[in-house]
Amino acid sequence: MMEASFTAKYQPEKAAAAATVAFKVRDLRLRTSISDTVFVDGPSLNEFSVALEKPGCFVVNFNIPKKDYEFKFFHDLKLAGKPLNLSYTRTKSDDMQGDPRTILEGILLIDSANKVSVNHVPEAGIMKLGYTYEHRGLTTFEPSYDLLKNSLELAVSRRVHGDNVLRAMLDTSSKTLGVELSQSSKLNGSTFKVSTVILLRLVVLNPTKLCSNV
Repeated sequence: MMEASFTAKYQPEKAAAAATVAFKVRDLRLRTSISDTVFVDGPSLNEFSVALEKPGCFVVNFNIPKKDYEFKFFHDLKLAGKPLNLSYTRTKSDDMQGDPRTILEGILLIDSANKVSVNHVPEAGIMKLGYTYEHRGLTTFEPSYDLLKNSLELAVSRRVHGDNVLRAMLDTSSKTLGVELSQSSKLNGSTFKVSTVILLRLVVLNPTKLCSNV
């Protein structure tokens, strides 16, 4: 049995339109999307993507005008009775300056509060071992170690005032400390973020100089 749906919108003030056509055949889903189509001085197609998905198995995305793509495959199994989620991703986008990347990920769910992860991106020289601990659903600790860069990262996040999240991130390789506050809107579901990054090497005091001035 096949199911189909169609949605479209038009913005007169921008002379732009967007549309999505989706088909579902058993457990396969096919979706085509057109967005940012401008009708000034003739139609101009900026975004045209095609996606094929089988939930829990694979997702394939193509952006035809940009020639970007993403292939992602999933596999779930048990390790010592614990769920182990494995994924393989091959992707290329403008954000990567046109260079394709391979992403290998594995997540072992120990329980509802603890999980261990592995992330490997050969082209970027990344191989991280990570651990996540969630304390009472409010505070999350996420230490990770990059085996290739020999560097440690630590992130701590805390829910404040409902769904707002305050997050601090320490990166020893770049010697940076990042702080981010994200606030979720109850009106349209969007998220507003404010963040800053502190270069720790610029604020470290020189003990020798301090002693000489005493």
